Amino acid sequence: MNNIAVILGAGSGSRMKADKSKLLLEIGGMTVIERTVLTFINHPMVDEVIVVCRESDFEAFENVLSRYDISYCFGGETRQESVKNTVETIDDCDLLIIHDGARPLVTDKEISDTISKARESLAAAVGVPVKDTIKIVDDSLKIIDTPKRSSLISIRTPQIFKFSLYTAALSLANEQNRDFTDDCQLIENYGAEVFTVIGDYGNIKITTPEDLPTAESIIKMRGKEQ
Repeated sequence: MNNIAVILGAGSGSRMKADKSKLLLEIGGMTVIERTVLTFINHPMVDEVIVVCRESDFEAFENVLSRYDISYCFGGETRQESVKNTVETIDDCDLLIIHDGARPLVTDKEISDTISKARESLAAAVGVPVKDTIKIVDDSLKIIDTPKRSSLISIRTPQIFKFSLYTAALSLANEQNRDFTDDCQLIENYGAEVFTVIGDYGNIKITTPEDLPTAESIIKMRGKEQ
C-alpha cells in the first residue's frame, strides 16, 4: 500500500484578517501547518506527505517545515485546481488522502478509520452529526423546509479516495468544465458512492480569529484527557 496525503494550504485565508497565511499562525506553541503536517507524517498508514501552498508562501512554509521529509506543490485558483496540480505530480498510489491544512486537530483515529473505510469502499470522508436544526430557505430567506437532523452530516477532512477513482472523476469534471469546492462532490458527480466515518468534533477548521482560542482550548482539554 502507498498512501499519499495532500495537505491543502493554498487558500487566501481572508477571513482571518491576518498579515500572513493563517497556517503560519501559532496554536499551542506550534504553527497550524506544522501541527497538521506532523500528525500525518507520524501516522503509520501514511507513506508520503505533499504540502500545497501559494508560491508567495513557499519560503515561509519551507522555513517552518524544513525538518520534515515532505514535498511541495503550488496551488491553483480553486481547491480543485490545487488538487489537480498535485495529482499531476504523482505517478501512482493506492489511496489519495486530501486534508485541509487549516484542520490541525485531526486525530490519528480519524485518519486510521477513514483510510480503512476507503480501502473497503474506495471513497470515504470524516464527518460529524449536525447538532443544530438546519433550515432550507429561499432567496428571500423564508424557510421552505426542515431536513431531518438525523440524516445530516457535517463533512470535514480527511477525505480519502482510491487514486484511480479520483483521477477519473477529476478528468470527467474537467471535461464538463465543472469546479467543485468539495472532493466528495467531485466523486458523487462521477457517479461513485462516498461513505462517511464519524469523526471528532474537535477537528475544527481554523478560519476566523475566534477559532484560535477555541483550538487552544481543545489542545488543553486533550492534554488533560491523556
